[in-house]
Parts: sequence; structure tokens; C-alpha cells
Amino acid sequence: MTVFTLGQATAKALGKAGASMAAPTGSRGVAATTRLTAQSGAGRARMPHRTGALVLRDSIEAGTFEELFFAVPAKGETDKLLRIARRTLDAGRQLRREARAGDRVLTAAERRIVTLTAAAVRVYEEILTLARLNRGRVFPSYDHLSMTTSLGRATIARALHILEDIGFLVRQRRFKRVDADGPGPRYRQTSNAYRPTLPQRVLGFMPRWMRPAPLPDDVVQREIDRTGEVAAMVAGLSCHELATATVGGQLGKMLAKLGAGIDRLERESQNNPQPLPN
Repeated sequence: MTVFTLGQATAKALGKAGASMAAPTGSRGVAATTRLTAQSGAGRARMPHRTGALVLRDSIEAGTFEELFFAVPAKGETDKLLRIARRTLDAGRQLRREARAGDRVLTAAERRIVTLTAAAVRVYEEILTLARLNRGRVFPSYDHLSMTTSLGRATIARALHILEDIGFLVRQRRFKRVDADGPGPRYRQTSNAYRPTLPQRVLGFMPRWMRPAPLPDDVVQREIDRTGEVAAMVAGLSCHELATATVGGQLGKMLAKLGAGIDRLERESQNNPQPLPN
């Protein structure tokens, strides 16, 4: 099952209702809507949570999605990923030399590859080690990565951004509930969850023996058919069913309640349609 972030889940839950809402007319309305969207996005990114705790955008509550997010690596998979990362580092250095000499114009994928650093590969090695030892459950803090790699926190942050940008890992922000005085729940940011992945853009720079064997045509066709069936099933879900099926925990309950209200409004509008003018 696909894991959705808070923004994606909210957009999906409100998607059907958004189609029935009228947009502001005229250039003034469009400009006002644009300003409101930009201001609200900036506020969510920088302002603290309404309870006083700083929760970063696109965070998901810890304990509500990890079973679907983490994947147990196959035997030897982490060693293979590390070898590919080291080969990619060598390929990036060669691409950088050719670009500086004027012998090559880098593509968009190659410009990402040349950003890979030795520090990023070292951080990736530690994440792969944790994935192998903990059956894919990887959620180290920056302090832990800094201690095990002897790199500074700023270097760790840059390395994780590089690895995520190239496609070597998927990162999901998390928050958790904490006890505090006063009414209502309190939240606090906690360590991110990580899942190592194999970026397709680097395979062209690997020797043939390191590339995965292509899938048979019948397997590819079955996957295409399955993807179409899942998309058709999701398209037929109500807002309440979609929130329940894709998001767990308190967030899922909140979105399910919101989706139920949207479904009720849709049913009422279908039962009492506005008559067309003569």
C-alpha cells in the first residue's frame, strides 16, 4: 500500500470536493489566490505547530506508517547498494573532470550524480548497515549518524539531501506525541525514517554485471495491469474510504471524518440538484 504524506493525503481527501468549487474570477481573484497559497505554504513551513511544538511540514506520526514504509533487504542487497554508490562516486568524479575540460555537457541526471560526495557515501554505508542489522527498520538521529561517521551535523544534513536527490534513499519526516500541561495533545519532531533504494539513473554508469537483469515481458505486463486495476479501485473510493485506506493513526481518523462530511455534501447535492435555467 502506498504511503502518503500529510499534504498528499489531504489533497486526495479534498480532491473530489475541489472539483465542485468555483475558482475566483478575474485577474484580481487569481492574484489573491496565489498570494494566499504562497503565504499559507510559507507559514506551514516556518511557523510552529498551533500547540506550541515545532512540527515540520509533510511529517507523519511515528508508529502509524512504518510497517508499510520499511522493507526487509534481501540477502546481499545492502552490500550491492554500497558497491553501486561507490561506483557512482567514481563515475561522478570522472564526469566532473570531463565537464571541466569541456569534453562533455552534463545532462540533468549527470548533474545530480556529480554532487555525490565521499561523506554522502559514508552516511549511506551507515544507513545500509542499520538496514541489514535491523531488518530494514532505519530511523537514526542526526546525533547517531554524526557519532558513527565522525561527520558534523551540517555535513550529515547535506549528505542526506544529496542521497535523497539522486535516489539512493527515501526519507520520511516523523513526529510523536509528548505529555505536556494544558488541554489537547502535544507533538514533537522525532528522527526521520529512511529506506535505501536503487536509483535507476545511475545504472547506465555501472558495469553490466552490476545491473539487475531485465524483467520478463509477461511480468512487466502483469505489473502494468495491476497498476491499472489499483488506480481504478482508488478512483472509485469515496473520500472517507480513501482516507481510511491510505492513512493510519490519528491523522487517518481526522481525514476520514473530513472525507465523510465531503461525501455527505456530495450525496445531498445529487439528491437535490439545482434546476437548469430555461
